[in-house]
Amino acid sequence: MPPASPAVPGVDRRLFLSSLLGVAAAAGLSGCAGASAADSGVKGSASAPLATSVPSGTSLKIASYQGVQQLQFKLAGLSDLPFTVSEWVNTGAGPDVINAFRAKSLDVANNAGIPPIQAHFQGYDAKIVAIDITRKPSYVFATKPGSDIRDVQGFQGKKLAFSQGQAQGVVLLRALKQAGLTHDDVHLVPLTSNQFFTALQAGQVDIAPLANQQAPAYLKQYGPKGAHTIATDVVDLLNLLWAPASVLADPAKAAAVAAYVPRWAKGQVWAYEHPDAWNEEFYVKTQNLTLAQARSITALANKPIFPPSWDEAVRWEQETADLLAEGGFVKRFKVDSLFDRRFEGLAAKAVPAEYQR
Repeated sequence: MPPASPAVPGVDRRLFLSSLLGVAAAAGLSGCAGASAADSGVKGSASAPLATSVPSGTSLKIASYQGVQQLQFKLAGLSDLPFTVSEWVNTGAGPDVINAFRAKSLDVANNAGIPPIQAHFQGYDAKIVAIDITRKPSYVFATKPGSDIRDVQGFQGKKLAFSQGQAQGVVLLRALKQAGLTHDDVHLVPLTSNQFFTALQAGQVDIAPLANQQAPAYLKQYGPKGAHTIATDVVDLLNLLWAPASVLADPAKAAAVAAYVPRWAKGQVWAYEHPDAWNEEFYVKTQNLTLAQARSITALANKPIFPPSWDEAVRWEQETADLLAEGGFVKRFKVDSLFDRRFEGLAAKAVPAEYQR
């Protein structure tokens, strides 16, 4: 990874866009905004009823970062899809997903709440089709080796890894706000999450938010050198499925997405209810973690919650968008347009009542 550019309070927000999308993508944003409108399909298609069956020959390209969704479907016996998965795409980071959507190499993805906001800011039309509520923190803040920072108040004046287009970025902003700090009180270094490890170990940043499942591997390698983590009660409420508007404007593909949503929910419930099998098959066999490390991760796992109503999710997404707008990272807008309510309740209907609230 090239050295991170020095960041200063009040850094030009355009730096974040170019760092996340690359020079070529950033240069093409204005053109892409117009193209996305043309790609959105038949006007009014978002209000057309979903087909009750999937036409023969329909296929979807589905994101399965590190093989998670594909493995869940296999282990939970959910492989009887009424459509063809033409490709399980190994991509997960929000900026990468948006680029894959633009390239038409991906039809549906699993992300947190921030990527749809970022896509809207870039002029790309995509919609949320399923919601999973997370009630417990999914991220901790990791320090560089040898750091003496012990709480969020200690972030003041420090270099913090910040990904504007990913959940980690919003978790950081929410944690700062809770501690009475603003983005101007710290040095935000624009990076994507796959650069966080390298930036931490090289001392290019003092702090980076890591997912619960990432932290054990980092601490195993750098804990002996003085790295540690700082836990907070900040949650990233939304785990969601979303798809390009052009995909959802295609009646056949929209029906396939509607068939995928309940199975996605059932796969999450299966993994939650079978931690021993998931630890062994995923964390140990594919992530090379020890069983003890795997158990420490699943002990922190959120119980999946698929609400019949999306009202809470819409409110949370609006708060997130407003928080980003306060920092000048996006323009203010009403997030209602990000939700395709035709899919509301599909996930909830597929799972037992205890996973609906």
